[in-house]
Amino acid sequence: MTRKTTRILILLTAAVITASCGRNVVFTDTLPVPGRIWTLDNSATFSFSVDDTVNSNNIDFILRTGSAYPYRNIWLFVTTTAPGGSSITDTLMYDLADEKGNWYGKGFGDINELKLPYRQNVFFPTSGTYQVTVAHGMRSAGLKGVYDIGLRVEKNIK
Repeated sequence: MTRKTTRILILLTAAVITASCGRNVVFTDTLPVPGRIWTLDNSATFSFSVDDTVNSNNIDFILRTGSAYPYRNIWLFVTTTAPGGSSITDTLMYDLADEKGNWYGKGFGDINELKLPYRQNVFFPTSGTYQVTVAHGMRSAGLKGVYDIGLRVEKNIK
């Protein structure tokens, strides 16, 4: 093969890989926390449409914290509401750092980002708009050092 043909093949391969990475994403959004202090009355609410009731999905939270975050874990109260109005509430605890204070996830400078798995291999029973509301369940009324909270829903296509 010539160098030109090799370059074209590499570019086409990279384009296909890049294009296919986003195909499985059903929904992704991030909401900033005002003043980087997550208060008890400031719930994050995400709404997304589901058309596919055949394939399973993974649902994850994306949490970005800074060095002002005072704990190594976080408690979350999560309410998921289906299109028909039925809802389920979960109480979840996630470790954000190990016993020595080393943060999990990835970070740069003051910011640390961590993907928190919520539900894996979930089938949505009906199509329509689903709503996920997230509130922190820590004892502090104002949780310092939380930059933003996000939700990501991805299809599991085999």
